[in-house]
Amino acid sequence: MPKPPEACTTMAEVREGVDALDRELVALLATRFGYMRAAARIKPTREAVRDEERKASVIAAAVAEAEAQGLPGDVVADIWERLVEGSIAYEFTEWDRIRR
Repeated sequence: MPKPPEACTTMAEVREGVDALDRELVALLATRFGYMRAAARIKPTREAVRDEERKASVIAAAVAEAEAQGLPGDVVADIWERLVEGSIAYEFTEWDRIRR
């Protein structure tokens, strides 16, 4: 179990914590993409996959949460833009795969 950030005194400890957190983030992304597969299965039309209003809402919520935790909102907005666009692309691929 890695040390919390505030308890780290060496770069090895920092790197251990970052590596462990990256594994957790990938596991969370796997779950998020599972929801994209579910959305692809549920949405009745291919056109329904892209929802710009929902995209804006998801990014705004992430930015608000980041800023509430003292993180830079612009950085989080950039990350979530890529995450949401990647999720949409994945959902399109899954929508097409399911309906072949």
